Amino acid sequence: MLDNISKDARGNVYAAMCPCRDLLDVLANKWSTLVIGALESGPQRFGQLKVRLQGVSPKVLSQTLKRLEGRNLLTRTVYAEVPARVEYELTALGHGASRPLKDLRDWVETNVTRAEPRP
Repeated sequence: MLDNISKDARGNVYAAMCPCRDLLDVLANKWSTLVIGALESGPQRFGQLKVRLQGVSPKVLSQTLKRLEGRNLLTRTVYAEVPARVEYELTALGHGASRPLKDLRDWVETNVTRAEPRP
């Protein structure tokens, strides 16, 4: 697929055909940003993430985890226990994405009142 994209479009998020846009779409999602932040401290189970990410539905959390796993941003490990235990953990790529996303989350928390919608 990348062979069909011009060299000018690769690695240029402003180019319409840049594959970067798909990854940007995944990372710019509110729940993706929050899941990555929640996993910065280490592996967590689905239930732990659900409690931490107040307001996320199980369906949206599941979809988000699958999207992040599909982009190699986190791993899903199933332990052969009864009942089965599943943990999610950031990959090296996910940890790399977590740094700028943490800066974004910090900025939002600091500036939320200054960016309130105008009447």
